[in-house]
Amino acid sequence: MTEGARRSSGTGPAAVLAAARKVSDELADGLTGLRARRAAHGLRRLFGFAGLGLTDLSGSLLWSGRPGADPAVDRLLHEVLHGEEPVSSGGVDAVPLHVHDELAGALLVVGGPPSRVLRQAGELVVRALERGRLESSADQAAQAELRALRAEMSPHFVYNALTVIASLVREEPDRARDLMLDFADYTRYSLARHGEYTVVAEEFRAVETYLALQRAVLGERLRVQVRVAPEVLAVAVPYLVLEPLVENAIRHGIEPRAGAGLVQVHGQAEGNDCVISVEDDGVGLDPAHAADILAGRAGDGLGLTNVDRRLRTVYGAWYGLTVETAPGAGTRVVVRVPRFQPGVLP
Repeated sequence: MTEGARRSSGTGPAAVLAAARKVSDELADGLTGLRARRAAHGLRRLFGFAGLGLTDLSGSLLWSGRPGADPAVDRLLHEVLHGEEPVSSGGVDAVPLHVHDELAGALLVVGGPPSRVLRQAGELVVRALERGRLESSADQAAQAELRALRAEMSPHFVYNALTVIASLVREEPDRARDLMLDFADYTRYSLARHGEYTVVAEEFRAVETYLALQRAVLGERLRVQVRVAPEVLAVAVPYLVLEPLVENAIRHGIEPRAGAGLVQVHGQAEGNDCVISVEDDGVGLDPAHAADILAGRAGDGLGLTNVDRRLRTVYGAWYGLTVETAPGAGTRVVVRVPRFQPGVLP
């Protein structure tokens, strides 16, 4: 940041950097709207400009401070948005804002500041817009992955579940009815539109429904144990984080093994964290392969990859999934999330 910016702000370097970060945050949503207007005010004060305007490609200006003369501004806007080069006229300077090599808008400054200062102000705006686009792209990708995960209902499981239910209709109609209701609940939770977050109690309910259907399909080959401590039932978590882990335990742990297998799902509090484990005594896998799955380098564990990415996006790198496994020793997947997280509400 320039000495001029420090003098105009009347504060030290730390405060100037904090003001720049605030401007950057307020521009994360683009060059229009309430936050962009606040960013224009903050940017003008930060650099000490007499007036400052921001515009997107629509040419609609957000002004802070003293605006330039209308005829000069209209001419500058036309020139900078069509020529995509810096222009000056009537005491107003305009610079184009290119985000990822595409014109996104323009910055206008009143008072004829040094070109170096004007360039720095433009670079700050461009970096903020680039960051906002990257964050938006990452969020859209995460939402697309979640939609794909919701729609990824195994045809093999659906066929087997409905076949078992059909076989019970004549001899055990009550059980067939209960299983059909379980199947309806399972499809509702898996496919229906939900908010971004739910609570642990709802995730465990979905898991129990899925396990009831799988026990009907696999019979004595599948044993289950589900335990959850009351103090974590109301903890908010991203939607659909447990069922993919249980499905993975059955499909890749229990089904390939000979004989019966056990799947255990436990949830408890550990200090300020909620810890949920999904464990099977199935065939297990190579730890290096498990690491490849979480890193997205393997195609046979997309559910685990999706859950891990979403957890780390919401809570940070400290949280997410850990996998403990070895060939022939089963697999244990642990979910760790904070019990209380600002902004994470069901």
